[in-house]
Amino acid sequence: MFTRTLRAGRRVVSPGLRGFSGAGGGGHVEDAFERTDSPNQASLYVHWPYCLRRCTYCNFNKYIPGENNDLTMTECLQRETDTLLQLSQVSCITSVFFGGGTPSLAPASTVAAVLQTVSSRAHLSGEAEVTLEVNPTPAGKSRLADYRRAGVNRFSIGVQSLQDEDLKTLGRDHSSRQALQTVEEARRLCPGRVSLDVMFGRPGQSAASWERELRELLRVCDDHVSLYQLTVERGTQLFKQVQRGEVAVPAEDAIAEMYRCARRTLRQHGFLQYEVSNFARNKAVSHHNTSYWKGRQYIGVGPGAHGRFAPLGEGGVVREARTQTLEPDVWMREVQQRGHGTRRRIQLGRRELLEEVLVMGMRMTGGINHKHWAMFSPRLGLREAFGSSSEVQELLQDGRLILDDRGLRCSWDGLVVLDSMLPALLVELERQIETHPRTSLTFPNRRPKALLQAIHLV
Repeated sequence: MFTRTLRAGRRVVSPGLRGFSGAGGGGHVEDAFERTDSPNQASLYVHWPYCLRRCTYCNFNKYIPGENNDLTMTECLQRETDTLLQLSQVSCITSVFFGGGTPSLAPASTVAAVLQTVSSRAHLSGEAEVTLEVNPTPAGKSRLADYRRAGVNRFSIGVQSLQDEDLKTLGRDHSSRQALQTVEEARRLCPGRVSLDVMFGRPGQSAASWERELRELLRVCDDHVSLYQLTVERGTQLFKQVQRGEVAVPAEDAIAEMYRCARRTLRQHGFLQYEVSNFARNKAVSHHNTSYWKGRQYIGVGPGAHGRFAPLGEGGVVREARTQTLEPDVWMREVQQRGHGTRRRIQLGRRELLEEVLVMGMRMTGGINHKHWAMFSPRLGLREAFGSSSEVQELLQDGRLILDDRGLRCSWDGLVVLDSMLPALLVELERQIETHPRTSLTFPNRRPKALLQAIHLV
């Protein structure tokens, strides 16, 4: 249960959410998104698919380039951005995230070109969050200033570990020293807007060694930290090593203790947890990922990117889940031929929509407030949907779940076992939808609001 809860948030990078009100919750993060959503707004994810090597644990959509396709890739990213912005007819892009792959291999001119295309089709405020993932190698560090000039104002750095032996085991191509140097340079260029990705549950790791490493990291980090559990995915080199007995990963109870330790340690250093895997201080939360969790429209550009938006340019009024072609070469050919590489389009039904609202919203420490739920289900409130379930009542009485005047959310202890509670919530939601087929979900005079699935893209 614990593994799935953390893994679900991998690489969704993210604004202010309210802190826990359960025991030990402590703290408050201003919610900059508690406002009426405009159907003319969206965030944008841009996927750069290339890497120089594949990490031992990685099963993401990435490719080792056989030749330099930077120019063609840039032109195709621009063209698909232009096409999908026209199709969505959004007038404002609220955030942009360059993910991968290794986007810090992309020329800074690519970043500038895509942002220019966005600005030519929609409003992109100078204050909009523009994030780029960075691999902390000397090459990545040397390009930071160029990215900053190109329009990036937030860096997400894949530190992963401060132990060089662990970095080798993971197949990373940087050292701990290089990672710290990259963090220092990024903080100089974007003070207060640097996020660090750190991985726990690594082979040979213990809770004690993890706590020491985390405290060392906290001496140099900025105001945002994302914690991700190492998962052994079938088909990866790490999976084969574990199967052969060459590598042993910690037991699940040890991993759970590492997570609890990290939450305590980060809180002691002034970080507030605002999502299962994400922590911030000084209100330095990521706007981009929160737009996923709170159901904003999202346009995905690049090979394998996912998006959620209503294609108004085709006369559509229902939000679609869209997936772009995976392979870069095939995707580029499709973009050159028809302006985009969309491979799959699925209209979201009422059940799928509310399930995503529930699953994604419960990942946040603020959970789902009544106003937010009513945007999707105006005639079936949170209390009506979940208040009569005996299983949900048991979770409420145990203190793992909270349903009050603010809304529905996990307690501090409940968030650790979120996915053990989700089945009961989903079953009850399905029962209520079947009981109220005509009244459970309506969208008077507005488009439906679908939540992005927890994938990265980011």
